[in-house]
Amino acid sequence: MAKGVRGGPGAAARTPLSRERVIRTAMAVADEKGAAALTMRAVAAPLGVEAMSLYHHVAGREDILDGMVDAVFGEIELPPRDTDWKSAVRHRAHSARTVLGRHPWAVPLLDSRTRPGPMTLRHHDAVIGALRAGGFSVRLAAHAVSLIDSYLYGFVVQELSLPFRSPAEHDEVAGAVLAELPADTYPHLAELVTEQIRGSGYDPAAEFAFGLGLVLDALHPDEPA
Repeated sequence: MAKGVRGGPGAAARTPLSRERVIRTAMAVADEKGAAALTMRAVAAPLGVEAMSLYHHVAGREDILDGMVDAVFGEIELPPRDTDWKSAVRHRAHSARTVLGRHPWAVPLLDSRTRPGPMTLRHHDAVIGALRAGGFSVRLAAHAVSLIDSYLYGFVVQELSLPFRSPAEHDEVAGAVLAELPADTYPHLAELVTEQIRGSGYDPAAEFAFGLGLVLDALHPDEPA
């Protein structure tokens, strides 16, 4: 049996271990259990190898986290080049929300790494490039990126923390809250909850689009495009 490989012949033994496989496996572990559960052993187990085998491909846990963050940025679609800045940035923001929803562990890590990978650098360069092409100065582009990402990351964190994942679950939760909510004490809150149940309910995608529109409408290029 090859050193570091468990169980003899099998899929894990036949498929060569690589940095990409280690990173993707780590992402799957984090998707299921959260980043706090990410240990070298936790990553090695699904690969069918001993933890020490991973060190042939990654330097350690921090290197894995660097790779995971870079892979997340690689999944987010870049701003299209064949449209105006606002449409380009909106497209990227919607893509980012979708990707971050798949990886709930990612938001706290995105801006925490000191060794950004090529996908991270390409992503940020493209976002800044879309703003610069739209007439934003370097200074204002920096402000814009900070504002947009603050809204984006904050919305994703809030969305992932909600106690429902579907319109039916929303109505169930809202109904339970309303049943315990004295309308004479909290009239405005009761009114809002009632309206949401009777109306179209809470649509995270629509809420995100509404807020993003306000953010983008508040930004204006300060240089000739």
